[in-house]
Amino acid sequence: MATLILFFYLLLLCIHFSSAEPFIGVNYGQVADNLPPPSATAKLLQSTSIEKVRLYGADPAIIKALANTGIGIVIGAANGDIPALASDPNSASQWINSNVLPFYPASNIILITVGNEVLTTNDPNLINQLLPALQNMQNAINGAKLGGKIKVSTVHSMAVLSQSDPPSSGSFSPSYQPALKGLLQFHRDNGSPFAINPYPFFAYESDSRPETLAFCLFQPNAGRVDSGNGIMYMNMFDAQVDAVHSALGAMGFKDVEIMVAETGWPYSGDSNEVGTSVENAKAYNGNLIAHLRSMVGTPLMPGKSVDTYLFALYDEDLKPGPGSERAFGLFKPDLSMTYDIGISKSSQTPSTPTTPVTPQPKPTAAGWCMPKAGVSDAQLQSSLDYACSQGIDCGQIQPGGACFEPNTVASHAAYAMNLYYQSSAKNPWNCDFSQTATLTSQNPSYSNCIYPGGST
Repeated sequence: MATLILFFYLLLLCIHFSSAEPFIGVNYGQVADNLPPPSATAKLLQSTSIEKVRLYGADPAIIKALANTGIGIVIGAANGDIPALASDPNSASQWINSNVLPFYPASNIILITVGNEVLTTNDPNLINQLLPALQNMQNAINGAKLGGKIKVSTVHSMAVLSQSDPPSSGSFSPSYQPALKGLLQFHRDNGSPFAINPYPFFAYESDSRPETLAFCLFQPNAGRVDSGNGIMYMNMFDAQVDAVHSALGAMGFKDVEIMVAETGWPYSGDSNEVGTSVENAKAYNGNLIAHLRSMVGTPLMPGKSVDTYLFALYDEDLKPGPGSERAFGLFKPDLSMTYDIGISKSSQTPSTPTTPVTPQPKPTAAGWCMPKAGVSDAQLQSSLDYACSQGIDCGQIQPGGACFEPNTVASHAAYAMNLYYQSSAKNPWNCDFSQTATLTSQNPSYSNCIYPGGST
């Protein structure tokens, strides 16, 4: 299994080719007055490796614009639609007749979300009506002979959990469990995902230490050990998703699939908001995509990437609240990138091979950057993920590369960490990797595997 995971990691992450990545989606919110026309957005999406888009409603112009693109479309019924959908099966049928049948299958509608973060509204009437609304929507889908082709779900805030740290202790709030039991049985019966909105950004806001930022941004860090099972976590995203997995297991629904309906990082915010910067947003979203492409999964769900919808395609300039609420967009209204996270097909296409230029080390360089003894594979995997996501060429540790053997995390991480150091300014902190690496004058090259470095 480890060999297979590493193969996919090297193939998908380091080559950066432009093939489809079905686990990467994006949210397309419309609380704005400056958005480009749907036809332009459809072309934009086709120029990226994004395979799915989530709408909060069912805008016919957007659904129509995405016809024949192959892009999976998630459409939504609003919280305000739930009472009618719950009380009248015909209302659900009419919803399907209006919002699905005129467009499907040319427009690849894959999921309908009924309501958004309903449980945490703490409105008992709305909460009690959610399951009947889902059931009526599912029956309407089945009646249209689309059962199994279009799933039905609802989306939850992470606040449905009363416990999430450590991940193995994840549990749902007792006040939500009665409603969740019925909802989870619905998901199991219909094969639909449990959709959740994890935001490491909010975790960092409540604990703004530098080591927490590195943990949230998938950057090299010392990791956090789950005291319940001894598993080492190297990033907050995995920890949050596994907390949901544990909570599902605690209720007897470990087999229900998890979908990340929203996650992202704002590139700007008010003066009192910590961590809002282009640099951090690029790090979070770019490293998250690298992590998903690695197919390594999470510690409790290894070997598979969770379907993840980035928030968001564009800024929504009419949203209320703090400045960060209006600064999540990956693209600007003129269709230019806010920052590059490696999802453009053109930026992923390999250029014409050229003779690699080995950076010339400074005369004062100690030579090579190597992992310290005793560093865990989890920490090394984190450093490998990080180094290969920073634009270096990890081709030599791909299958068939001169440094692929020995095929171990330790060997591949050592090569990648050193290459990252040699490609940087070669300051001591470029060979730190959360105090797990050190400079050495001993050349680690072997056989045909040449480690760039040394002294001039």
